[in-house]
Amino acid sequence: MSLIIVPTPIGNLDDMTIRGIKILQNSDLILAEDTRKTGILLKHFDIKKPMKSFHIFNEHGLLKNIIEKLKEGEAIALVSDAGTPAISDPGFLLVRECIENEITVECLPGATAFVPALVNSGLPSDSFIFEGFLPPKKGRQTKLDSLKEESRTMIFYESPHRLLKCLSEFIVLFGSERKASVSRELTKIYEENVRGSLSEILANFANRPIKGEIVIVVEGLNRKKSK
Repeated sequence: MSLIIVPTPIGNLDDMTIRGIKILQNSDLILAEDTRKTGILLKHFDIKKPMKSFHIFNEHGLLKNIIEKLKEGEAIALVSDAGTPAISDPGFLLVRECIENEITVECLPGATAFVPALVNSGLPSDSFIFEGFLPPKKGRQTKLDSLKEESRTMIFYESPHRLLKCLSEFIVLFGSERKASVSRELTKIYEENVRGSLSEILANFANRPIKGEIVIVVEGLNRKKSK
């Protein structure tokens, strides 16, 4: 009995690993955040396996049933829409439940958006923090305030329609000249990486449509400069 976490491409389907394909081919059941999106992936690699929807709105209710299936010996794979499950996607609760029930959990290495965004940014990558999505409303300012003195490189996910607001908040918090990078549509045909000061990046996106998944990388506080 085992649960296998299978990262899926964040854009380009050719980034799917050979091992990931084999795992999906040999699974008894595939848990998918969105069965329609995963269906496209399975069709691309000619994989015909049963799927079950598993997302943030139903994961609590499904845990017991999934654990029972695993204890019965089923091989179950967990995928999200893109990237690695449990990284700003469903998965953590199921992994924890498996561990508590002494069920083997294996996570394949693979795609996740923040790694190429960090490397592409040109900002220090020896020490960083991943914050994922900031709270949209409640607790947002508290979280932002807690990062004001952060010296490590900071990585955030953001939606296209909130990018300008987020960059404006960062300018107030960190200063307009703080170095940053915004990566959009990573691995896709229209991939874009915009680097510069926060004010320069805000100006770049201010008067044009913004589409695709967004990763923001922000330089940490340089304490020598700040003195």
